[in-house]
Amino acid sequence: MDMSDAVIVNSSRLKSDVWNDFDRVKKGDTFVAICRHCKKKLSGSSTSGTSHLRNHLRRCQIRPNHGIPTYFSPREKRKERSLALVTVDHQQKKDEVLNVGNLINEQKQFKNETVNSGSSNLDQRRSQFDLARMIILHGYPLSMVEHVGFRVFVKNLQPLFELVTFNKVEADCLEIYANEKQKVYEVFDKLPGKISVSADARIAAEDAEYLCLTAHYIDEDWQLKKKTLSFLLIEPSYTEDMHSEAMMSCLMDWDIDRKLFSMIFDSSTSDTIVERIRDRLSQNRFLYCNGQLFDVRCVVNLLNHMVEDIMEALSEVAQKIRESVRYVKSSQETQAVFSGLAQELLDQSKNCLCLDSPLRWNSTYFMLEVALEYREAFSQLRERDPDNMKFLPSDLEWNRVSTIAGYLKLFVEITSIFTRNKNPTANIFFPEVCDLHLQLIEWCKDPDDYINSLAAKMRKKFDDYWEKCSLCLALAAMLDPRFKMKLLEYYYPQIYGDSASELIDDVFECIKALYNEHSIVSPLATLDQGLAWEVKGSAGSITGSGKDSRDRLMGFDKFLHETGQNQSSKSDLDKYLEEPLFPRNADFNILNWWKVHTPRYPILSMMARNILGIPISKISSESAFSTEGRMLDVNWRLLRPNTVQALMCSQDWIRGELES
Repeated sequence: MDMSDAVIVNSSRLKSDVWNDFDRVKKGDTFVAICRHCKKKLSGSSTSGTSHLRNHLRRCQIRPNHGIPTYFSPREKRKERSLALVTVDHQQKKDEVLNVGNLINEQKQFKNETVNSGSSNLDQRRSQFDLARMIILHGYPLSMVEHVGFRVFVKNLQPLFELVTFNKVEADCLEIYANEKQKVYEVFDKLPGKISVSADARIAAEDAEYLCLTAHYIDEDWQLKKKTLSFLLIEPSYTEDMHSEAMMSCLMDWDIDRKLFSMIFDSSTSDTIVERIRDRLSQNRFLYCNGQLFDVRCVVNLLNHMVEDIMEALSEVAQKIRESVRYVKSSQETQAVFSGLAQELLDQSKNCLCLDSPLRWNSTYFMLEVALEYREAFSQLRERDPDNMKFLPSDLEWNRVSTIAGYLKLFVEITSIFTRNKNPTANIFFPEVCDLHLQLIEWCKDPDDYINSLAAKMRKKFDDYWEKCSLCLALAAMLDPRFKMKLLEYYYPQIYGDSASELIDDVFECIKALYNEHSIVSPLATLDQGLAWEVKGSAGSITGSGKDSRDRLMGFDKFLHETGQNQSSKSDLDKYLEEPLFPRNADFNILNWWKVHTPRYPILSMMARNILGIPISKISSESAFSTEGRMLDVNWRLLRPNTVQALMCSQDWIRGELES
């Protein structure tokens, strides 16, 4: 465009501050905006607005402070303020985690404020850490920093940000891991109680898996917490010695071996591995009850192994039912015929036929349960269409399915109870496990050899679990003020018959021994002993007349001391068991109860903190009904083992801080 006869318009009349960087020129009847930096010509018409001018300034390569936003619309100002708030200063507060609640409040506070563009300087280091924390928190692949789309997005969003490589973001993640690990160290060091550690396998590939060790504890506020300690690569060539040595190395690295109360393993974990760890710990460290509480097995893992026996026994008949359901659902015509038969034979059924998922055993139960409702309809359909329904179960098979589906129903109910709480305390497990014990006893009496042989197979697995874990379960139940010893007195006679009273006495002796061990290490016990010795050594001066060697009340002082000792000789345990049971209600919070009653039962509360913090089940609700092992995230499973550990541990710690 020829600008030789153009006239520059007075920019003082233009309201937008964007005109500080443009000259508005009139050429005939047309207005043109000329950039004062690069001389680019854009539309200067009043109908064109100024957004295109602002956009040009952001891209202008010659403008000073290129890449730093200078002009914002009111909407852009609010957006920029929100983005500015979502940052973590890693130079001054590297360990500080974003507080979502404060973020919302700050956004409200600054809603109508403007941004001082002069201080909008990019902090490269802080931004790199924000990127690394984002990757850790959400499980993104580290390689995303080298994706073309991501790099284009970031460069357009903030041209001043220096894009990082895979190796750089990996190094940042490792640094975050080191910082977060130090914070977890400090948490463990200040804990008032002991720590229980669970061991869990994560599958990384067909021939490799990681061993995840997690610490479980009750903190000073009586909140049940857990933190991932390590992700250890376990090679297929690892021996049992190498397994146990890897776990011991982790415990010693975290200095948890001196604070360890129990370890929780899968029900299938080798006893040899457990014994080696227990022997190592007992050489120089104290284990409560001679290590009887050290080896705890995951109860949900036990249930899954017992369900495997059921699914194996049902495999043939379940496949027949699966094929029958699949045929009914194969066409609208077949579904219509089946629905008509069902309406004739059944009063009313709201359940629809469904196929199960091979990866979720509870779905097989639901398929069988609904199929049993339509048993007569299936039989009628076979009479009409014998060629396509020849795989329908026989009457004997239907009867066995009905019995075994009852088994599965119990397992579904118990597993749901154990996993519906994110962090269940140990006291909830005893009654459910005892009910399962009683049911197994009855199932073994079934006259059908097919049924009782299946029950006997499950009973053997259960008995192995019960031998290892019944004491721990009983202790946790006793520490529930709604039950105390009464739950043992209710269940043990049903389980053991005439020998129940002797076994209850054995459990109570263990309870007293555990209480005495806690009283020895309690600072309150040491204080009481010191006061007692002080009283004995100054019996004549208790009244305040120590100068009178012939104090006539010295005998009275001795009498007070002796009778006072008798009155206070009842332990926390005695007082706790003598008092009435707390009423049972759905809203009862056992940790809150012990928090409130800690001053009344100082030693017993220490014992409760350690026992109730044991994770009797270590499997989440998402994995409880799964027939497969837990898989490591596909985005991270091929990374170096030390990087996998850093990412998995840091993710758990950061998420835990955000949740709290």
